[in-house]
This record gives sequence, C-alpha cells and structure tokens, in this order.
Amino acid sequence: MNERFFDLKKEKQDRMINSALRIFSQYGYRHASTDDIIKGAGISKGLLFHYFESKIGLYAFLYDYATRFVTLELTANVEKNENGYFELYKQILNARADSMAQYPYIFLFLNKADEESDADALMEISERREKYNRIMESLRERADISVFAPFADYAKVGDILDFTINGLIERNVKSENFRSDFFLEEAVTYVDMIRDAMIRKE
Repeated sequence: MNERFFDLKKEKQDRMINSALRIFSQYGYRHASTDDIIKGAGISKGLLFHYFESKIGLYAFLYDYATRFVTLELTANVEKNENGYFELYKQILNARADSMAQYPYIFLFLNKADEESDADALMEISERREKYNRIMESLRERADISVFAPFADYAKVGDILDFTINGLIERNVKSENFRSDFFLEEAVTYVDMIRDAMIRKE
C-alpha cells in the first residue's frame, strides 16, 4: 500500500474505503469487482491501483484498517472495569454505532471476512483476524454470567443477541437513510428486552 493514500483529503479516503467495504461485504473477496469499487468511489482504476497496487492489496489494507478502527472505538466506548453482562454488551454496541457512523458497511465487511474461503485473501488477513477475534473474545470473557436466571443458557443468550444485532445491522445499513444513532436506539431496546427475560430475579 502507498502511504500517500493518507495524504488525500479525508472525504476522498472515506469515499474509497466505504465503496470497497460495501462491495467486499456483498460479494466476498473473489467475486468483488474493482470496477464496482471505483464506480462507487468516483475514481479511476489507475488511481485505485496507484495506492493499493492490486485487489489483494486493497483487501488486506481494508481488513487491517477496519479492525484497527473498531478496536479504537472499543477502547473509547468500553470502560476498562465494566463487567456487567448487558452493560458491557451495550457499550460494545456504542462502539459499533460510532464505527458505522463513519463506515456503515464495516461490520458487514468483517462478518463476510469471517466466512472468507479464498486462499489468497485468508493468507493476507489471517494474523490480523486472529488478533481481532482475541480482542472480542477477551471482552466476552469479562462479562459476569452470574446475573442469569438458572434456566438461562448464557452461551445461547449470547448467540441470540449476536444474531439479532447482526440482523439489525444488515437491515439498517441497507436502508436508504441509514443513521447509526437510530440503529443504536433500536438495538438497545432488543438488548434490554432479552436482559429482562433472562436475568435472575431477586
């Protein structure tokens, strides 16, 4: 990657990043078209390859950029000593919403990357993906599961939350007038509803 990419105006950087996030999230690495990416970014193919050299170079940059960006948002939004299961989940949601305010397709891209099967793409992102997954797992391990009622399977509750939130992201991001604050407001109502059904009653 050409470091002079970061000398571009931020608006142009984000236009290129957002277009690439959208196309890779829809089609995965192998079937994503650089023609679609440059069309969405409003740039020439020559300019794209001037900064990223190749499609695989762009993909590797994008994954590294996305995971680093999300990690910074997690650092800003998640309190170091928070271990309440649902409060921690909502702080992570805040980080997600803040990330999507700038890059709406960032989590659809990361989710698609988790399903990636192309050998070249996997080779480029495997180390960074493992590091990112360890960060997310460490947050989950902090969560206090003693709040759950005896009948509640906390692992399945986590799956329910994740499936619900990923569904909301998919629906909201692809709507015509996506707003991350509206997504967050809706997502929190689901988290609170699940919390009220599953926590131990004193």
